[in-house]
Amino acid sequence: MEAGTATTTRRAVPYIGAARRRWGEDLIKGILFLAALISVLTTTGIVISLLRETVVFFQSVGLGDYLIGTKWTPTFQPASFGVLPLLVGTFLITGIAMVVAVPLGIGSAIYLSEYARPRVRRTIKPILELLAGVPTIVFGYFALTYFTPNILQDILHLRVDVFNALSAGIIMGFMIVPTVASISEDALTAVPQSLREGAFALGASRLQVSLRVVFPAALSGVVASVVLGVSRAVGETMIVLVAAGQIASMSADPRGPHYTITSFIGAIAKGDIPTGSVEYKTIFALGMTLFLITLAMNLISIRFVRKYRQVYE
Repeated sequence: MEAGTATTTRRAVPYIGAARRRWGEDLIKGILFLAALISVLTTTGIVISLLRETVVFFQSVGLGDYLIGTKWTPTFQPASFGVLPLLVGTFLITGIAMVVAVPLGIGSAIYLSEYARPRVRRTIKPILELLAGVPTIVFGYFALTYFTPNILQDILHLRVDVFNALSAGIIMGFMIVPTVASISEDALTAVPQSLREGAFALGASRLQVSLRVVFPAALSGVVASVVLGVSRAVGETMIVLVAAGQIASMSADPRGPHYTITSFIGAIAKGDIPTGSVEYKTIFALGMTLFLITLAMNLISIRFVRKYRQVYE
């Protein structure tokens, strides 16, 4: 009788333990689902709030005037709501930033992944990522008070205005370097070592292995880092608000001041415009425009990554 009771007890213990594990897994699953649901609901709420005010804005301003207009003066009379000058400034500064960030970021990633010793990598990568933690307003004032007068004007002798797109774009590029470098380095490091060993066995040099074997294998991750950098540049506010100026211009000359979508939103949102006016609702129309631009870039990135992703066993 006692033996039977002991046997029953021994059988019940694993069952209770399994039940506890299932309960814990269900709890964790529920927490993760709740976190995902909050993210989706937050994004949905942002889109709804932007869309509602954007629809009201376009009841007063024609969609054609907004999309193809070449003059942006919503706070002057007569008011003009052509968004093209803001798009020119946004993409001009973003282009300058990516010209700086992509070579430096990918070059740093290749060095850290393929050339640097483990001790050097452990030292340099945290320092590089620390740059991403610097507040963007610090970058903006650095561009305005030091980079423009001392580097562009005094050393390079460029005829640039005090507020200019060139300085804002270059400093923004330095700000984006850690993003591109960190994600690209992770993608390059994830390439199996067997590919490198096979290339070395065939007589390839380290440079050939880096550029012709490892880099193509990690192309999807590198492209994702670049697209993330572009999204960061398009949505950056403080650097362009402080250093790029506030003149809506169709000029492609980066030596002069330029307005961007984010800098206009930052300038208008200070509270000088009456709530509910057409000028105030331009914030939401520009926010929706910025959201659609970022969404389009992300969709292109996802399609590219899925097309060129390589899975290794």
